[in-house]
Amino acid sequence: MRFAIRLRPENEPFKVPFNHQHKLQGLIYRRIQRVNPELSLSLHSPKVPKLFTFSLFMTERRDFEKRRPYFLGRGRGFFYFSTAVPEIAEAFIGGLLQKPEVELWGERFTVEEVKALGEPERLSGRKFVTLSPVAVTTRRVQFGKPRSYDLSPSEPEFYERIKENLREKYVILHGSKPPEEFEMKVLNAKPKRFEVKPGIFQIAWHLVFRAKGDEGLLRAGYHAGFGEKNSIGFGMVKVDGYKREFSKGNGV
Repeated sequence: MRFAIRLRPENEPFKVPFNHQHKLQGLIYRRIQRVNPELSLSLHSPKVPKLFTFSLFMTERRDFEKRRPYFLGRGRGFFYFSTAVPEIAEAFIGGLLQKPEVELWGERFTVEEVKALGEPERLSGRKFVTLSPVAVTTRRVQFGKPRSYDLSPSEPEFYERIKENLREKYVILHGSKPPEEFEMKVLNAKPKRFEVKPGIFQIAWHLVFRAKGDEGLLRAGYHAGFGEKNSIGFGMVKVDGYKREFSKGNGV
């Protein structure tokens, strides 16, 4: 289930910090808690895929100021939300509609429209474009201690861990042995460094890639995100060229 959320700003121009995913995550959790407190509590369980993801915050128009940690948005702001679990969608969207006034990073907005989006019938063989970058990590010994290491598309383990992550999501969703059929070919990659928490950084990748394989695995990534840390705003994709899916706009 995928949705476009369009917001009308109280003032123009309005600031959008480059590192803003944690603010959107907070909005999502608050609105879910408003409607379904038990679900919200369960989503805080550590090291379990949350089965939802969201895009970066986008605007109809934007301007940049040199050496500022934000851009200036004009017109409507919007972002996209996706989940493989109807209960999560119902709670979040219901919470937004119950309380459409939104404050993000000190700016005030009103939810103007929530639109359910159409989806392609077939995903295998399609070209995908990230709407929030893909994060993939592993553990490696650095300076004598095991530390978190951000993988890149130039490393084979990047693809291995994406596949295993999809298989884990498949098991949670279907309760059966996950299929093996999955291939991913990156066509274009651009790294970006995000501050996900104060002092904690993540290198993630804006990608254009082609994927083929089992439709169930691909659908798990399409709905819940490719890679890791989806619930803090990584790994949302769209199908390139699927015109009914997304509106035009400028993201980060």
